[in-house]
Amino acid sequence: MASNTPKPPPDEITVTINDTAGTNIDTFAEKKLLRKCDLHVLPPLFTLFLLAFLDRTNIGNAKIQGLEKDLKMHGSDYNVVLFVFFIPYIILEVPSNLVLKKLAPSRWLGSIMVLWGFATVGMGLVPSFRGLVAMRVLLGFFEAGLSPGKLFAFKSRYYKRYELQWRLTLFYTASIIAIGFGGLLAFAIGKMDGIAGYGGWRWMFIIEGLVTVVLGAISFFWIPDWPETAKFLNSNERALLIARLSADTGDAVMNRLDKSALKRIFGDVKIYLGTLMYFGIVNTGYAGSFFIPTIIREMGFTASAAQVRSIPIFVVSAITAIIAAWITDRLRHRYFFCIFGLIISSIGYILLLNQEHLSTGVKYFALFLIVPGGYITQPITLVWMSNLVSGHYKRSVSSAMQVGFGNAGGIVASNIFLANQAPRYPVGYGVSLGMLWICGAACTAMFWLVRRENGLRERGERDHRLSEVDADNLGDDHPHFRLTT
Repeated sequence: MASNTPKPPPDEITVTINDTAGTNIDTFAEKKLLRKCDLHVLPPLFTLFLLAFLDRTNIGNAKIQGLEKDLKMHGSDYNVVLFVFFIPYIILEVPSNLVLKKLAPSRWLGSIMVLWGFATVGMGLVPSFRGLVAMRVLLGFFEAGLSPGKLFAFKSRYYKRYELQWRLTLFYTASIIAIGFGGLLAFAIGKMDGIAGYGGWRWMFIIEGLVTVVLGAISFFWIPDWPETAKFLNSNERALLIARLSADTGDAVMNRLDKSALKRIFGDVKIYLGTLMYFGIVNTGYAGSFFIPTIIREMGFTASAAQVRSIPIFVVSAITAIIAAWITDRLRHRYFFCIFGLIISSIGYILLLNQEHLSTGVKYFALFLIVPGGYITQPITLVWMSNLVSGHYKRSVSSAMQVGFGNAGGIVASNIFLANQAPRYPVGYGVSLGMLWICGAACTAMFWLVRRENGLRERGERDHRLSEVDADNLGDDHPHFRLTT
């Protein structure tokens, strides 16, 4: 007989955690919670990432608007300006993640956003090449806390493993949009050339930097903090959030950073393979953002036309990245999507390595393979790594290591497209193609390692870990945890 007792509204549902493997969760309440998290977590972080990438990569547009001429730059000076950004950016990735653990995300991310905004303004005011180098170092210093902080907060505290890919890819579409929109913005702001004695490229840095400063100040009130203190959640929603994440990770926790935990973290080959994956693919992402406007201009277009023609490349990249992300989350599989993106991008590089036989239209088409292919693979490598580790501390360290040391690929990208090799860039395209398959080799090694490890766990050959002293702090080494392929 049906009960006449009215069902409590979703915000009053009590969630009971029965054990670490399962929960009694109302599906309607869970969907409502996900929508609420998406509404409060995604927009501010999307905006943050968009502005960070815009401020980081708009130098590519400044280059074709006269930056080198105005600052009397010669030879490899432009490559140096790109390179120096990555020195503090790489060194400070891991420490910044540890700082974030001690501070509210709104305070930390809002603060660094204001500071890198001022550094961007400074890039528009510098009188010399040396001043530009100094501002790029400061930009790398302040932006170092963004990527690992974003990944750590995003993955470990709000979403389950297979809810992550399309949401993270949404962040990466912010970077894609930043490059495409940056070209359009540079085209528009370029009309200000000569106002107050400043070149158009200077106004681009000044205006974009000031926008970042203003939004950084707003972020103190806009970016949500950890779920335990997030104001947009009520007590029952917090309980539900904890319950569903507990069900996702089971007993695979790491809440103590002791000697044994450090050994497990730094002895885990998955972290090093994940870093190598990112190192190989991030080169294509940075090469595209730094040099696409220049490459298109050297096809015979004006600076303004080159900026406008770069936009469709990044629109296509955003669409393909989101579609691939949605499918890979639905299938709960990462490897073959990584390889697919690498193949697409490789075809583009091979075409440009043989460009003396190609028309301008085919060379332009090759860019529609290189950039979208790279943006299919790049965010998947990050989420795959995140899926493969479990435990509070291990997630924090692994995400920072992957993004931090993996960004050494950006140093490579900064130094392989040499002015004296324009317009063919054989070293740039050749090295980039090789780095794609460094990523491919690491992805393949990861795939077979994970398959083997899951097989060992299925056969009970890792159950001995349950009797070890740190059995309650194993993280993803727990024999019940299954690794994502």
